[in-house]
Amino acid sequence: MGVGQSGDAIYRDSLQDELRRIELAAVDGERKLAEQEALIVSLKKQNLDVSKAEAELEMMRENQRLYEQDRQRLLYQLRP
Repeated sequence: MGVGQSGDAIYRDSLQDELRRIELAAVDGERKLAEQEALIVSLKKQNLDVSKAEAELEMMRENQRLYEQDRQRLLYQLRP
């Protein structure tokens, strides 16, 4: 424990670090979702099978939902 830093402050710092990590992952996930959606549009234009790409997109969307749940949980824990 740092000088003058209580256990609660360290806990809050840890939560804030985790929140930053989650938010960065969510931003990266949004970018990847957009890329996957563009890939599906391109495949459809070429009349190619999109089933695997759509399944991947659904998994990516679920990951985004989990990031948002984690984000909300952390924000709740950090509230004053």
